[in-house]
Amino acid sequence: MTFVRFEDVHKIYRTGEVEIAAVDGVTFDVNRGELAVIVGPSGAGKTTVLNLLGGMDTCTSGTIRLGNDEISAFTPRRLTQYRRFDIGFVFQFYNLVPNLTALENVELATQICREPLDAAETLLEVGLENRMDNFPSQLSGGEQQRVAIARALAKNPRLLLCDEPTGALDSSTGTSILTLLQDTSRRTGHTVIIITHNHALTAMADRIIQMNNGQVVDVRTNPRPARASTIQW
Repeated sequence: MTFVRFEDVHKIYRTGEVEIAAVDGVTFDVNRGELAVIVGPSGAGKTTVLNLLGGMDTCTSGTIRLGNDEISAFTPRRLTQYRRFDIGFVFQFYNLVPNLTALENVELATQICREPLDAAETLLEVGLENRMDNFPSQLSGGEQQRVAIARALAKNPRLLLCDEPTGALDSSTGTSILTLLQDTSRRTGHTVIIITHNHALTAMADRIIQMNNGQVVDVRTNPRPARASTIQW
């Protein structure tokens, strides 16, 4: 069942008389429960797509849907509610509050949600049951990213968006984070979209969306996604 749909989406930035098409007629679908990877070089338009889908930016034209909702028609007020209740974000840099513990960082996100999950249980699920009382400075990079993932999941979002989630990690730690994301998608049925420049990550995806120069150049499904733990890069 189609859950995410982009239909002929354009995003044009204007500087004086100069127009730059960051996204130029993008069309793709992602089904409910899939782990999708959007891949392409720097400047391909991947992050713009994520920002549009996450409600952090608005498209110039075209239609963006999540389930039955037309995101591209939302008012600014409705977009704020959408970001707060429907989307979980995981970024390359963890954006944790330094003077809050791991548990308090996750609890902070749950305070703005309608039906949040239990913060402690979510940290347990990402393997941090013994690190809940530690501050970010006391955690490794991989542990901080696990807190960031727990924070996103504790919101109980409809969609999990990950922008280069392994970009600040070494390959071994990055693999453990990808395994966590893949296992979470399989276990909970969450739809997960990962933005990356790293083609190796496509092996673990149910759906691969390749971008270049603001356009989708290829969309394909993967009948046998690899276990994230086997990926080498």
